[in-house]
Amino acid sequence: MKIALDGPSGAGKSSLARAIADKLQIVYVDTGALYRSIGLFMRSRDIDPKDAQAVEACLPEVDLRLAHENGEQHIYLCGKDVGDSIRTPEMSMYASAVSAIPAVRAFLLDTQRSIAQKTSVIMDGRDIGTVILPDAEVKIFLTASVEARARRRVLELAEKGIAATYEEVLADMIERDKNDSTRKTAPAIPAEDAVFLDNSDLTFAETVERALAIVVEKTTKIRR
Repeated sequence: MKIALDGPSGAGKSSLARAIADKLQIVYVDTGALYRSIGLFMRSRDIDPKDAQAVEACLPEVDLRLAHENGEQHIYLCGKDVGDSIRTPEMSMYASAVSAIPAVRAFLLDTQRSIAQKTSVIMDGRDIGTVILPDAEVKIFLTASVEARARRRVLELAEKGIAATYEEVLADMIERDKNDSTRKTAPAIPAEDAVFLDNSDLTFAETVERALAIVVEKTTKIRR
């Protein structure tokens, strides 16, 4: 089974994907973490993430390994677990910038598809249903108002000990939404056959319930 979960930054894709993976006992692949990790690498080299030529030149040096340990996905960048260092607002912007570079997307494409070929997965990102897994049996586009997403992200960062104001996060999120949806390479838009799920006014439990209902409905139709 392949489940594609797309949507804008801060909609809660990662949390929802983890919950669905746990309920269905399938593998969760956090593709955003892969782009954030590449962004982190470029930052460590003082490379402008919008400088496509410089970023592409450094890709051969990037050693990324995805591991599932104790039910959690871990990203190892050049042998070191990146942990929460990729979850800052700065790394969100780095991820958005490098993800617009065709060479970066090509670099990660085979990694993501090879995982889905070996096992049942739920994969979240911006272009999973349109580019990475266009043959996914279930495609969900998770969204929420930008204000709701900014409030959630501030709370999420605070829980991790990362200080950020609502105004800062909101401004970053609005800019990232624009960048992700208008980029030339694999823009963050819903697949034509995706099911929309707006969770602006839903609790997390309600979001999980509705997402699982979509999975059941879609897979039941396929079996018929």
